[in-house]
Amino acid sequence: MIRRHELSVSEGEFVQPLLPESLRSRKRLDDRTVLNGFVWTFRTGTAWRDVPERHGSWATLHTRFRRWANDGTFERMHRAAQAKADAAGDIEWLV
Repeated sequence: MIRRHELSVSEGEFVQPLLPESLRSRKRLDDRTVLNGFVWTFRTGTAWRDVPERHGSWATLHTRFRRWANDGTFERMHRAAQAKADAAGDIEWLV
């Protein structure tokens, strides 16, 4: 079941190849869970500390958000989404 503040399966599949791989040897929290935590935080406007536990530790979410913001992950996601929408004819460019 997809909750209101979560990515759909197709959205999760779209962004998965755009996410950086973990450089650590231990298993990290699932990327889709983390992304759902980001979405929940920004759609509700709450503080990181108030994210529901189903999205993982608020500290993990905040750290990964900062890391991905700094390494250009969100910019890559934005460009890929824009290119996909443009290819589908969903964007009207103003000249």
